[in-house]
Amino acid sequence: MAQPTSTHVAIAGPADFVRIEAAALTALADRLDTTMQAVFLRAARLLVECSQRQGRVVVTGMGKSGLIAQKIAATLSSTGTPALFLHPAEALHGDLGILTHGDVVIALSTTGETEEILRLVAVVKRLQNHIISLCGDMDSTLAQASDVALDCSITEEACPLGLAPTASTTVMLALGDAIAMEVSRRKGFRAEDFAALHPGGGLGRRLARVRDLMHKGDAIPRVEAVTPMRDVIYEMSRKGLGVTTVVEGRKLLGIISDGDLRRLLEREAGDALLKSAGEVMNSAPRTIAPDAFAATALSILEERKITSLVVADAEGNIEGILHLHSLWGTELI
Repeated sequence: MAQPTSTHVAIAGPADFVRIEAAALTALADRLDTTMQAVFLRAARLLVECSQRQGRVVVTGMGKSGLIAQKIAATLSSTGTPALFLHPAEALHGDLGILTHGDVVIALSTTGETEEILRLVAVVKRLQNHIISLCGDMDSTLAQASDVALDCSITEEACPLGLAPTASTTVMLALGDAIAMEVSRRKGFRAEDFAALHPGGGLGRRLARVRDLMHKGDAIPRVEAVTPMRDVIYEMSRKGLGVTTVVEGRKLLGIISDGDLRRLLEREAGDALLKSAGEVMNSAPRTIAPDAFAATALSILEERKITSLVVADAEGNIEGILHLHSLWGTELI
């Protein structure tokens, strides 16, 4: 690997620091398209096989590479592949018990000669666990000791002195993300699985199910088809959702919204209250399944410019009402 020097490039402005890192990522993408593709896919296969036999992925690195290793472990775990970070120095002082037979170790080192990593690799080899390395020198001790060595070489760091890990750690991070995504894709990881692993925070709220946010039970406004409009208005006001369902038992027949009422009053004036719910209702309302994502519901509400959706099962039985207000605070709007 060509070692960066303080005179390798002239920095004209702050954007040049970013351009150096962007160029390193472009070079990585080119390698993944050509010479490195088969090696990358082998690494992904090892991780999938590890997961299938209930093994874990143990990611390790020192210094800045260690910080990137922690991020890679977190990304793998959040996309369905159990992973943890092992500090190589701590591993040699008692933490080796984390490793079990069948685990796969991902080791990060820009030079491939990090002393603590090499000492850990020697132990891992004795345990007969597979090693995947992310390093910048394919002739290094780490690369040669690995079952799969992934090339993270760069032509220069963004650091003007060529000393602080910058472009090298950016490449490691991107490659780690790529591995996690490929493994996730191969395992058939779905949005539903992602939601199950992220029940809290903004991600969890964006992946919340309609059934968790809808109004249900006595909170659902309901009238029958023969209900006079005076009572329809009362039910809508009492439940405060701006709509009422029109039902027969649990079966949804239609819906009446505030907009339907306004249009009725404009059209019928004094005769409006003489109508029944069945005469006024929209008999083909848009519904949504209770197990749909909240984000899907929001998309429908925005597309149709409405504030409420009826939640119904496959047989058309009413389950609840989802109101736009229920999505506030979910970080969807």
